[in-house]
Amino acid sequence: MPRRPIGRRLAKHQPLAFSPFMRLLAFASSSRRDLPHPEDCQCSEDISFDEKEKVPKLPRKEKDEQCSDSSDEEDSQGDVQADFEFFDPKPTDFHGVKTLLQNYLDDKEWDLSSFVDLILEQTTVGTVVKVADDEDESVFAVVTALNLARYKDNKCFREVKEFLRKVCSEKNITKDLEMLLEKKAQDVGLLVSQRVMNLPPQLLPPLYDGLFDEVSWATEDEPTGELRRSFRFKSYLLITKIYKLKNPQQRKPRRGEEDIEETVFLKPEDELFLELSSWSFTFPMCSQLVTSQEMKNYQLMGLVMAVEANKIPKFRQMLNSLID
Repeated sequence: MPRRPIGRRLAKHQPLAFSPFMRLLAFASSSRRDLPHPEDCQCSEDISFDEKEKVPKLPRKEKDEQCSDSSDEEDSQGDVQADFEFFDPKPTDFHGVKTLLQNYLDDKEWDLSSFVDLILEQTTVGTVVKVADDEDESVFAVVTALNLARYKDNKCFREVKEFLRKVCSEKNITKDLEMLLEKKAQDVGLLVSQRVMNLPPQLLPPLYDGLFDEVSWATEDEPTGELRRSFRFKSYLLITKIYKLKNPQQRKPRRGEEDIEETVFLKPEDELFLELSSWSFTFPMCSQLVTSQEMKNYQLMGLVMAVEANKIPKFRQMLNSLID
């Protein structure tokens, strides 16, 4: 019998937008993505999700598990209601997942298709989020954890490691990075998490709880000892994106203006991962998600983090507190 954690009803709260600037950034970022269902994914300032909630119990994700959620914006002129469901990855999700990961390694040309195939083949650990009863089965989020050693012979994983070595310019971190990529690779999970920017934040706690619960189950339930060991992660490696203020010492808010945010996290959980990380580094990216007047003083940066697995319970607690 599949294990079923106790379902929780998410408390109502204001939308997770830390400032008007962050909200504008989220909307602009999502609007530039080439998504299968633009009427569902692309948001403008006058569209929001209506606040009704159905919380998934998150077993090993049968199709009838649902999570619908949304937030009411005070200045909204219309509402978009959507029931979200959590699913195991499957081959038909290929194009949706590939779209979400198209800038995963900046503008690098690499074997992204094979990388997506690996994500979809690993059904015991990993989740995709879709809208209920969507005939096109558009993918709005994907999260998974892939063992670095298990897939070391795949071209796409060699390219990921090559990319990380190339963009790491901090000498004091190079040794730590190399240790995770090679010597300790059998204990490292590449945590891949990507979604449309305006996905309701209330989905995040059950989404990550489901991931880490599945990792725990896999260490006991996988059919072979080798597979069970491949999920006994001691560290997680994350590749994500943030915006950094250019020349922060020269940028001071004018009288009456809000404090200028030096770092803008496109995904709120990344700020928590960074706080808990053993080490991290940033690197400038060639691709730009947003081109607007508000972003002219910001540079899109890649952020790589290493988080010890024993920090994950704390992360889950912090994420639930943040969203609540």
